Amino acid sequence: MEKNILPIKKAVFIFFVFACGYFISALLRAITATLSPLLTTEFNLTAGNLGLLAGGYFLGFASMQIPLGYLLDRHGPKKIVSSFLLIAIIGTIAFALAKSFSGLLISRILIGVGVSACLMGPLTGYRIWFADEYQQRANAWMLMVLSMGFVFSTLPVQILLPIIGWRWIFGLISILILIVIVLTLLFIPKWGTENNNQETSAGSLTDVWKNKFFRSTIPLGLFNYGGMVAIQTLWAGPWMVRVAGYTPLESATGLFWINVTMLFAFFIFGYILPKITKLGVESMKLMKLGLPISYLSLLFIIILGENAGALHFAIYILTSIVLTLTQPAVALSFPTSLAGKSLTSFNLLIFVGTFVMQWGIGLIIDFCQFLGREEVKSFKISFTVYLIICILSYLYFILKNKNEK
Repeated sequence: MEKNILPIKKAVFIFFVFACGYFISALLRAITATLSPLLTTEFNLTAGNLGLLAGGYFLGFASMQIPLGYLLDRHGPKKIVSSFLLIAIIGTIAFALAKSFSGLLISRILIGVGVSACLMGPLTGYRIWFADEYQQRANAWMLMVLSMGFVFSTLPVQILLPIIGWRWIFGLISILILIVIVLTLLFIPKWGTENNNQETSAGSLTDVWKNKFFRSTIPLGLFNYGGMVAIQTLWAGPWMVRVAGYTPLESATGLFWINVTMLFAFFIFGYILPKITKLGVESMKLMKLGLPISYLSLLFIIILGENAGALHFAIYILTSIVLTLTQPAVALSFPTSLAGKSLTSFNLLIFVGTFVMQWGIGLIIDFCQFLGREEVKSFKISFTVYLIICILSYLYFILKNKNEK
């Protein structure tokens, strides 16, 4: 498919419309961290239940990534994003009405399915509508929107809880989703290959999964990226409450400032990336040098234990920002005809990894406590297992790209 670079004003407005949808997706993704104390009490959840509930979103999200790649390449973001968001409305309303853990979990999976196109749809469109040198900036600024959604999922949600309750919060979110659907149908351009099946068949999913660079990023996407998201959207909150001794309000406030930090970090990162690239510093080098710093910051959290709080998690997530370079790097390593399939394939790795890590961290905590370990010790053991997996994934990536700059 040929690129169709849009005028700057139209590109900015399209970015805004997509950003609204992705904001809601992020809000729904991270809200369980803020609601975890309340949901744990109301539904008598174990750590494993809580991890599974939060991970249900990612399970639904991940299950749609492969078909989503084909749908986006054929029909484009306008049709696919708006259609999937209808499922998100059903999921949010069902969550608001849920009376049991199973009801919450099924609704959470539906929400994940419904918002699964909110990043991949825009990134597929940007691959066609934006110049190559701005792909990393567009990706970073979408992640800035992600952080904005995370920000609103923390302290603002905590403030609203005693006023309208968590069920009405989900009711309001469903109304916002409807507004985004209308904006998408009105303002997102039509897709140039909707009536051209030959172009959309110009590459297969096999081409993506056989690609050497893509394969080298598989462990990073599954474990490093997925685990970092799992901590940011769930386990940082329980750590602050159950290990560091924060109150629920203090935990929500801590998550708020973590995500405010990431919001500004992604804005600055997106702004300077094209400038860094022009100076000859490629994404590969940034990832190779940056990731070990994030491992050290995670190790510091584990060592500090009860003394590790919001500031330390903010540093860990901030130093993990170089992980976000993998997604645009994957997209740029394929032709535009494979934009949807390459992006959704990597996104599948991230969200399968997030589901596995969210649930897995909870299961390890429960297992350690079953063996008689103290809660603080159980959290530290679980995070240590995650750190070891991250280091192994990084070494695999380095070995597979040892000749790359």
